[in-house]
Amino acid sequence: MGYEFELTDVADVGATPEQVWEAIATGPGIDSWFMGRNEVEGGTGGTIRGAFGGYRPEFRIREWDPAEKLAYGSDPAPDGRRIAYEFLIEGREGGSTVIRCVTSGFLPGDDWEDEFEAMTAGGELFFRTLVEYVTNFAGRTATPVTAFGPPVGDWDEAWTRLGAALGLPARPAEGDRVRIGQEGVVYAVNDQTVGVRTADAMFRFVRGIQGVMVACHHLFTPGADTDVEEKAWGDWLNRVFG
Repeated sequence: MGYEFELTDVADVGATPEQVWEAIATGPGIDSWFMGRNEVEGGTGGTIRGAFGGYRPEFRIREWDPAEKLAYGSDPAPDGRRIAYEFLIEGREGGSTVIRCVTSGFLPGDDWEDEFEAMTAGGELFFRTLVEYVTNFAGRTATPVTAFGPPVGDWDEAWTRLGAALGLPARPAEGDRVRIGQEGVVYAVNDQTVGVRTADAMFRFVRGIQGVMVACHHLFTPGADTDVEEKAWGDWLNRVFG
């Protein structure tokens, strides 16, 4: 059966088109808001490669128009699976910019609904993180940190545990003031994700498709060591959700 989809996200941000382009079209820029490590071979026909856990996506760049448009996507798999991203950047007077992101593709099989739900929730968080990045951290680059917790049986309880770990009486809600090593604010929440912004980091908690809580953070502290941070956050997840 399968499902053909197209999703659109739009935001007006207080950043220049050049700053937005740096965020979406360079490896260090993508590292600072998306997931895992990324490499970009720029230009039409170039390649964007990612590394997130055991996932190694590779996308061919279809359109490359600096500070205006970037489009890239995967080649169709034998079962028809594919995904593509198109970013449109429109500068406005006063130095602001409108970002439009269209995500489209095809999910094969009869069980596409769960995957689509997870992809949609994750996509909302990633786009919101892009907005937070260019608004609050433009010109800085982050060390991405990925850590996996233990299996979660009851997700309502898991989100409540996360809230308690952040100093809250219940599941985090957008706008909540929290403490996660330093003072922060919850900038994004949906059924499967929570994002927290501090002065020097964006901490994100995601319901993984493996049934575990995943931490995919961005640390803007100079000299942050990926291996050390991933070990520390893996231990933290096991303490909170174990």
